[in-house]
Amino acid sequence: MEEKSAQKVHKVMLSNRRSGVLNGVIDVLSFDVGEILLETEQGMLMIKGSDLHVNRLTLEKGEIDIEGRIDSLAYSDAGSASRQGESFLGRLFK
Repeated sequence: MEEKSAQKVHKVMLSNRRSGVLNGVIDVLSFDVGEILLETEQGMLMIKGSDLHVNRLTLEKGEIDIEGRIDSLAYSDAGSASRQGESFLGRLFK
């Protein structure tokens, strides 16, 4: 029971694939109009779409509001996050 209380809550609420509110966000690793990469309590989360915007970001509370056409949400484990982050940075600096 103690393990569950120590684990933070992560919640995703989408409305009509046009707007979303996410809780349990630790960090925003990157974002542009086509992709948002977040570190969450449940691992890395990649949001893909078009015309994506971050309307509100409150890292102290772990909350983010996004808007735009949301095409996909994809999670990966926190253990593989560093490898993904490196490959992303590697692509960025090529």
